[in-house]
Amino acid sequence: MNSNISLAEQWFRSFYQTIANTDLSPWLQVLPAQLADWQKNQHGDFAKWQRLLAKFPSTEPSVVELAEAVRFGNATDISDYQQKQIEGLLRQFMPWRKGPFFVHDIHVDTEWRSDWKWDRVSPHIDSLAGKKVLDVGCGSGYHMWRMLAQQPELVVGVDPTALFLIQFQAIKKFNPDPRIHFLPVGGEDIPTLKAFDTTFCMGVLYHRRSPVDFLHQLRSHLKPGGQLVLETLVVEGDATTVLMPGERYAQMRNVWFIPSTAALTVWLERCGFKNIRVADIDQTSTDEQRSTDWMTGQSLADFLDPTNPNLTVEGYPAPLRATLIAEA
Repeated sequence: MNSNISLAEQWFRSFYQTIANTDLSPWLQVLPAQLADWQKNQHGDFAKWQRLLAKFPSTEPSVVELAEAVRFGNATDISDYQQKQIEGLLRQFMPWRKGPFFVHDIHVDTEWRSDWKWDRVSPHIDSLAGKKVLDVGCGSGYHMWRMLAQQPELVVGVDPTALFLIQFQAIKKFNPDPRIHFLPVGGEDIPTLKAFDTTFCMGVLYHRRSPVDFLHQLRSHLKPGGQLVLETLVVEGDATTVLMPGERYAQMRNVWFIPSTAALTVWLERCGFKNIRVADIDQTSTDEQRSTDWMTGQSLADFLDPTNPNLTVEGYPAPLRATLIAEA
């Protein structure tokens, strides 16, 4: 591509070309301006991160594994020097929160065992083969790679966090599949397209001040009959139970509403979703979310009551996560 434009602009232009002649093309009426605005206000380290990305050596991974893990290549594909070089560059993009990834036998041991969540969710979703898939709040893109194993037509992840975009592109260096794209925008920035077959939204809803409006937005991305896969924090209770925590929940500042699964079902019904079912409920363990050599800050163990792991340090119920499936 043109060396006079930034890496980010190359990524975005590739997506524009991908959707130009599809039912996603109306997005092009607003997306370039949104991304241009995002670049004007990007993270202070973003230019440095792009320069670091350009330093990755070109490799030819002998293994591309997505069905059981996200694994590209073996150590035997490259020299010891290249392996150390790749690991050193990947560590420049810490903290790594969602994963794990395996790149030429380098284990990016992320804070979250996102593979455990995928193993709980994936048995309950419709096949993604040949479909257009959206992941709202995709983080560094771990689940998008797992989705790609099912041979969808297209996987698009959106998340405004610059570091997540860089982490995604670092992993994509080792599998530049043209069907998978990351855009640094929010789910609320996507116009009404009604063009995706499946929309995933995992770990986002409780960060929204107006969760019902957000559910309406998620529905607007889906084709009629399209499937929503919604994973979020919940509490025990009936259809009227919703926890609105104080300033912090498990030391997170921006947690607004945590409903029961019954209340969340009502919200989804009010937004026009149908065939709603609870696919999974699981209390997050300190084995699933923890500090690692690739995320050295505090993690779940620091956010729970040291005398009672069923409570947060603030005294709220410990994180309980549910996955609900619904149709637009």
